[in-house]
Amino acid sequence: MIIENVAQTIGNTDLLRIKSLSDLTGCEILIKCEHQNPGGSIKDRAALQMVADAIDNGHLKPGMTIVEGTAGNTGIGLALVAKALGFNLIVVMPKGQTPEKERLIELHGAELKLVDACPFANQNHFYHTARRIAEENDNYWWADQFENTSNYRAHYSRTGPEIWRQTGGKIDALVSVCGTGGTIGGNSKYLVEKNPQILNWLVDPDGSGIHNYLKTGQYTASEGSSFTEGIAIMRLVENFKAAKIHRSINLPDKDLVAISRYVRDHDGIVLGSSSALNVAGALFAAAKMGKDKCIVTFSCDLGERSYSKLWNPDFLTTKTIDSQQSNVPQLFKEYQQNDNYLSL
Repeated sequence: MIIENVAQTIGNTDLLRIKSLSDLTGCEILIKCEHQNPGGSIKDRAALQMVADAIDNGHLKPGMTIVEGTAGNTGIGLALVAKALGFNLIVVMPKGQTPEKERLIELHGAELKLVDACPFANQNHFYHTARRIAEENDNYWWADQFENTSNYRAHYSRTGPEIWRQTGGKIDALVSVCGTGGTIGGNSKYLVEKNPQILNWLVDPDGSGIHNYLKTGQYTASEGSSFTEGIAIMRLVENFKAAKIHRSINLPDKDLVAISRYVRDHDGIVLGSSSALNVAGALFAAAKMGKDKCIVTFSCDLGERSYSKLWNPDFLTTKTIDSQQSNVPQLFKEYQQNDNYLSL
C-alpha cells in the first residue's frame, strides 16, 4: 500500500506485553507503542486531528501558519503534520525542556521561540505567548491543544478503538498520566462506554495538582517537583473534562527511575520519563487490583528524548536520586502495602 503523505502513518501502533512486569505481578501489563508514530510520540495523533478538523471547519486555510505553545512533543507532531499538509508552524516553548525536543522541532522545519518558564498566571507563560502571536496575525491559526477538544477526540475515535480491538475487549484497567487531558480523556471515555467495569487510573508526578484536584476539587500542588515534562498541569482544561477517572495515585520520580532501568535491562524497552511514570502506575494498579488483570498504558514517546534528565546520572544526582536503582520486585511489594491512592 502506497500512502500520500507521512501524516497518514500516524496511529495503528503495536500493543506490547512487558514480560518482566507481567511475570512479576501475575497480570498482563501491556504498553501501547506510541513512539512508533512518525513524530515519535502520542502527540502526533492530537496534532493530526486538530489540523484536520481545523481544515474541515474552515479555520485553517491554505497558506496560513499554525501557532502552538508546547513543552515539546505536540510541537514535533505539529511540525511533521504541518509540513506534510503544506503549512508553516511557529512553536512557543518554555526554556528548560530537554534539548532533544528543541532540536527536533527545528529539524522538522518549524520556527522555535523559547520563552522563560513561569506560572500560568503570568502573561509571559508560553501558552499566553502563543495565543498573542496567533491573535496578532489574521493569517495565523492557534492550535490551542489544551482547550481544543479535537485533542481528546483523536483518542476517542482512534486510540481507544485500537486498544479495544487489540485486547479483544479483555481489558481491566487503563493507566495514564495527564498533560492536556487529551489522551486520558479520549481513551477513558471510549473504553468505559464499551465496558463500564474498566478502571481508569490517573498517575500524577510530584509537584502536580491533578491528583489533589480529584481529591479536593482544588488545584494545589503536591510536595516536590518532578523532572517529567509535558504533564502535571495546574488548571482544569476542556480535554480533561471528558475523562472518566476511577483511581488516582501520586508517585515520586525515584519510582520511574527504578522502573525505567528494570524494563530496559529485562525487556530491552527504553522509556521516556512520562512513559516510565505510566508503567510505574500500571505496576501500582496491578498491586492493588490483584492477579489475572489486563492493564494497558502508553509509551508516550521515544526514550531518547529523556536522555538529558531520566538517563543522565549527573542530572539525577542533583535530584538526590540513585540513577542505578532498579529493585522493582521490592517496589511492587511496597505498592501492595500502599493504600495512599484515591478511589473515586
